[in-house]
Amino acid sequence: MSTYATKAGDVQRRWFLIDADGETLGRLASEVAGLLRGKHNPMYVPYLDTGDHVVVLNATRVRVTGRKLETKYYLRHSGYPGGQKRTPLGLRMSKEPGEVIRDAVRGMLPKGPLGRQMIRKLKIYDGDQHPHEAQKPVVFELGKAGKAIPQEG
Repeated sequence: MSTYATKAGDVQRRWFLIDADGETLGRLASEVAGLLRGKHNPMYVPYLDTGDHVVVLNATRVRVTGRKLETKYYLRHSGYPGGQKRTPLGLRMSKEPGEVIRDAVRGMLPKGPLGRQMIRKLKIYDGDQHPHEAQKPVVFELGKAGKAIPQEG
């Protein structure tokens, strides 16, 4: 009897809906990254994208703890001498809260083509409306350590 090896064609993707209202940024990002990677699936393998689609609502209402709004900075560089720009988290949250969540999740995914493929399955919206009703997303409760995932059936 041979060992079972997961193939890309065997993966069945589901859609999960997460409400970020009042959730802490890092805790939200770690659970979303786990869903995108597929670590909750019995057929998980680290070299394939076995994850599901995730829709995050209310991105503007995500919170951070401590004084991170004033002390955490995002850095970027133009490539020219003196071209480094610093943006505080508070300013970035007010302008583009979805991108803050996306960057936090991206940092928890594998680097390279596999991680880029996984991050494309993340959909983030500022309000509580989304255009993915046809996919029938299942509500996912955060903080249950994966026990909140309903069984397929």
